[in-house]
Amino acid sequence: MTAYHRQKGSTFERMIADYLKSQGFPFADRRVKSGAKYRGDIGGIGIHEQRLVLEAKNTARINLGVWASEVEVERVNDSALAGVILHKRHGKGKAEDQWVTMTLRDFTAILTGKRPEDVG
Repeated sequence: MTAYHRQKGSTFERMIADYLKSQGFPFADRRVKSGAKYRGDIGGIGIHEQRLVLEAKNTARINLGVWASEVEVERVNDSALAGVILHKRHGKGKAEDQWVTMTLRDFTAILTGKRPEDVG
């Protein structure tokens, strides 16, 4: 990954975090990338008193399968309720116009506050 691509990613992450702050999530912020147990790009977001993992992608090439696997590892690393992929909607510059993608399992967890595999 080049310095240009890292900068593009950082700018996208900052835009998303700033938007979430403006929408009532005061702890939303970019996470420092450190250690082997990576926990996503944006921290400070939760629901049902549990954390959410947000992974931001600013790329023209969509690779949902790889991203979904990546965000699931990050969700487990963070002991979070769900993992969400936020990805660039090209031609749209505002944060609120970007795409949000997740598995149905994660969507159900967000709606109910429980991981479907934890429901007995």
